Amino acid sequence: MKVWKKLAAVVTVAALSVGLCACGKQEKKAQKEITLVLDWTPNTNHTGFYVAQHEGYYEEAGIKLNIVQPPEDGAAAMVASGKAQFGIDFQDYLAPVFEAGEMPVIAVAALIQHNTSGIISLKEDGINSPKDLEGKNYATWELPVELAMMDYIMKKDGGDFSKVNQIPGNVLDEPTALQSDIDAIWVYYAWAGIACKQAGLETNMFYFKDIVPEFDYYSPVIIANSDFLADDPDTAKAFLDATEKGYQYAIDHPEDAAKILCEEVPELDEKLVTESQQWLADQYKAEESRWGYIDADRWNSFYKWLYENGLSGEIPENTGFTNDYLGD
Repeated sequence: MKVWKKLAAVVTVAALSVGLCACGKQEKKAQKEITLVLDWTPNTNHTGFYVAQHEGYYEEAGIKLNIVQPPEDGAAAMVASGKAQFGIDFQDYLAPVFEAGEMPVIAVAALIQHNTSGIISLKEDGINSPKDLEGKNYATWELPVELAMMDYIMKKDGGDFSKVNQIPGNVLDEPTALQSDIDAIWVYYAWAGIACKQAGLETNMFYFKDIVPEFDYYSPVIIANSDFLADDPDTAKAFLDATEKGYQYAIDHPEDAAKILCEEVPELDEKLVTESQQWLADQYKAEESRWGYIDADRWNSFYKWLYENGLSGEIPENTGFTNDYLGD
């Protein structure tokens, strides 16, 4: 009789254990696979994604994130095709997408609150403002929007862009270029500017946003496939919530975030990443209380400038972005 009681107890415990395990499995969130396509090779613009992945924020949100490199035709094309639910792009590059109105692409968050790009040069060359570019060698991508913006900022400063020597080419090593035949380069300070500093160069830098308010556009932004957003808004919000946690971590702990990025992408220069991360910690949200927020006035003013200067068709106000998937 005692043997049977023991057997019954063992069976009961085993049954309870199986039941608890089954419940645990049922309670665990099913992982939804999400693809994010970058705009370029991994850098500190992207730190929040790698932190969120490393710290398990996506897993907690029920998401399995795949981070991929962009195709030749860019992130927007991949997102529009549905091969990626999310991507990284720039407001200035997205104008043709929204002008045509045919691609299911929309910006859902700003990675950095203000435009941190501008013109860098060696201090010894005396380029303190746009007018000083006259007679200097400027590295150009020969893009219509780029050239129009350069012409505009020079006119604002009383200069003449036609007097600038335009050197076509894509500069990949800014410190080396500035020490050769290039006097001025359009860069984002958080990466190329700091690379020049770490190379021991004394430089000047003026920012577009400080000269023309309309040029304080969003660069870069997270874009999403709008059909995906409509079909699965909960997953979209969960993805952005987890991403926000990653960027907030990078804001609060820039040195640790830099180590995580270098651990996830070991080919990066840890010294450059660390200083870049420290600089960007104050730029991700800047004065906004909410990470990712896109201000309608700033968004619209840049596209209005493009239209008024013949660089795009008219893009209706508040086209191409939404804050609806961000946290409170």
